[in-house]
Amino acid sequence: MAEKKIMLVCAAGMSTSMLVARMQKAAEKDGIEVNIFATAASDADNKLAEEKPDVLVLGPQVRYLEGQFKKDLDIPVDVINMQDYGLMNGEKVLKASLKAIADGKQGEEA
Repeated sequence: MAEKKIMLVCAAGMSTSMLVARMQKAAEKDGIEVNIFATAASDADNKLAEEKPDVLVLGPQVRYLEGQFKKDLDIPVDVINMQDYGLMNGEKVLKASLKAIADGKQGEEA
């Protein structure tokens, strides 16, 4: 299976970097090949063009951007569960992100 790319977006990109590290750790533990990175909402468009992620995951504090991204993008857009974000539960956020990729790809040519 090809490596998946997960892009996390939050207000400033700070708190999400800790979550990225925990997601990466959970992926390694489960033997999942994934590239996870975080960016600030202000730089999201540049990163999307540069990195071409498989899923865009928004931090709860920027959930208001969800509608805009869903309209503009042809990849799954998901919002991190508030509790998982608060607890920095990398494993749950990773699983939700991978599920969004799988659900978003249904019916499309892979």
